[in-house]
Amino acid sequence: MKRPHWLEKEALYNIMFESDTRAGRIFDIVVIVAISLSIIISFVETVPSLARTFQLVLMILEYLLTFFFTLEYAARVYCSPRPREYMQSFFGVIDLLSILPPYLSYFLPHARYMMLLRSFRFIRIFRIFKLFSFINEGYLLMHSLKKSLNKISVYFLFVLILVTCLGTLMFMVENGQPDTQFTDLGTSVYWAIVTMTTVGYGDITPVTAIGRLLSAFVMLLGYTIIAVPTGIVTATIIDETKEKPKDGRCPRCGGKVRLKDRYCSQCGEKL
Repeated sequence: MKRPHWLEKEALYNIMFESDTRAGRIFDIVVIVAISLSIIISFVETVPSLARTFQLVLMILEYLLTFFFTLEYAARVYCSPRPREYMQSFFGVIDLLSILPPYLSYFLPHARYMMLLRSFRFIRIFRIFKLFSFINEGYLLMHSLKKSLNKISVYFLFVLILVTCLGTLMFMVENGQPDTQFTDLGTSVYWAIVTMTTVGYGDITPVTAIGRLLSAFVMLLGYTIIAVPTGIVTATIIDETKEKPKDGRCPRCGGKVRLKDRYCSQCGEKL
């Protein structure tokens, strides 16, 4: 018996991965509606009165949506020309994470709330409305963050050492004073982190003049170093925008592109 045309890999690929066709656009809209419904269910389930009233309806909808997303993921893997690359891509990982929570909830009850990760799939709306430039900027930012990771890690280690030293110094100044809240090194380092990041909860405050002077210094220091990671990522983004794309292939994902394409059909990169 011959399979229906829409079950053929190429036809199924055009429906699930392409938004240029009417069927592909309708499918993407159905997926977005399903994601919206799934997120609404997650919020409703956290309201005890509504959860009790609509318990059966919510349970049935959750099972149907889980089955739909599982079937969709399996179909994407089936029709993808490079299944492994899809599974390891950003969208592939998000698609997988969106179907795992309902199954994990049988072992970890609170894992069901991870279904809110499905909200990341709203990024597909850019494909529907031809807003590929937004996807391109998103990929540029993610790639820049990845390339800046080593520099940011060194910076983070430096800040960690700095707050430890400042917390220790404050402990030496404040410890032993009447009504002091700096009773141990852990609390003092916590104060240094809160103060340097300019969060300022105010739950721990110094009582001595030297301690207050040190607090003022840490606050000003926080303003001067908090912008460093932004500068690192910005410099990387500037370098990335100067890179030349490879002829005939998408500069972001490496997939083949046609001469008339303005955007990559795989990742949305501007060509």
